[in-house]
Amino acid sequence: MRFLANENFPNPSIRLLRDHGIYVKSIVEECPGITDNEVIGIAQKEDLIILTFDRDYGELLFRYALNNPPSVVFFRYKGYHPVFSSEFILKLLAENTIMLEGNFTVIEENNIRQRKYG
Repeated sequence: MRFLANENFPNPSIRLLRDHGIYVKSIVEECPGITDNEVIGIAQKEDLIILTFDRDYGELLFRYALNNPPSVVFFRYKGYHPVFSSEFILKLLAENTIMLEGNFTVIEENNIRQRKYG
């Protein structure tokens, strides 16, 4: 599984995922300041799952019906420490109960919602 960390995704979370051998490309490291549409383009081209705290991705992907939309994990809940999001992703991967590919996944405080593309 390969991820694309949006600019708002915490650096400690990126490092923790990488420490666990997970590929994470970081917008803040490689191309800060690009638009959401450019982030989507990178994710599509490189087949990466977007990790973000930005709610705009739901509208961009569903309202405007992009062709071949990338998978997204949108954290509505930020947790209480900067590695919460990566710990949550690691837990999901270890449990292997949720398929992130091909879905828009919303992480809330007490719930996970998914919407399949197509």
